[in-house]
Amino acid sequence: MALLLSVLEQGMIYGILALGVYITYKILDFPDLTVDGSFPFGAAVTVRLITMGAPAIVTLPAAFLGGALVGICTGLIHVKLKVRDLLSGIIMMTGLYTINLWVAGTGYVAIFNKETIFDNEFVNGIFPVSLGRFKTVIIIFVITMAAKYLLDWYMSTRSGFLLRAVGDNDVIVTSLGVDKGLVKIVGLSIANGLVALSGCIYAQQQRSFEISIGTGAVVIGLANVIIGTSIFKKITFLRVTSSVIIGALIYKACVALAMFAGIDANAIKLITAVLFLIILIVSMEKSGRKARLRQQGE
Repeated sequence: MALLLSVLEQGMIYGILALGVYITYKILDFPDLTVDGSFPFGAAVTVRLITMGAPAIVTLPAAFLGGALVGICTGLIHVKLKVRDLLSGIIMMTGLYTINLWVAGTGYVAIFNKETIFDNEFVNGIFPVSLGRFKTVIIIFVITMAAKYLLDWYMSTRSGFLLRAVGDNDVIVTSLGVDKGLVKIVGLSIANGLVALSGCIYAQQQRSFEISIGTGAVVIGLANVIIGTSIFKKITFLRVTSSVIIGALIYKACVALAMFAGIDANAIKLITAVLFLIILIVSMEKSGRKARLRQQGE
């Protein structure tokens, strides 16, 4: 039961991160490495606010807004300074390492004796003792579903349609008299806001901040997105955002099983990279076969 709860908790936390990566990777076609910095940035903002005595609930919007600001900076570097997308992300990721240290105060901060969104007077009063072990996963589920449905709603608005159009064909957006650069900046801000929100929840679930928690976050997010979109591509009644979250749960379950099987924890990053490469190659081969079949049909 403890293993299952851990998979559900961290799977949904990384599901929120995957929603952000889905925006940059699938919609904007923007290889945004800022994710490796914005994930710990959300955690750093969280531990700083909690150690200063701020209510835990305040950390959620604060982390999202902080991540959104980071995304705007990446967008401005790319759009206004004409720096290539990949380099823009690398620049922000590198700069955020130092900024995260400044915000948190040090490379490791523990908040074991502080109130979090999972352990405070209000939450403890709502959940009876019998549900005590399930309150963390329930709260994470509520936040994840809120993030998912808010993103679904946004994507159905005019701004959301423009965001999708920029990724598909930015010429159409320009012909409508809309600044495609501004649309990209908005997309990057929302994506990194979600990633920072994920880092915020992760820090409170772990009750600590560590400067290295963002290492490989973008690869994990991409693996979650590709797993979810590849497996559930033909299930029409399931939204893509739902597929991405389920993909994150499947990924965390695979990692948990690997560790349960006795694989060294230090090898998990390597396993993640190899798994991601295999999934990427398989998905590319499927796309190539479909393209060849279409050409033969024509």
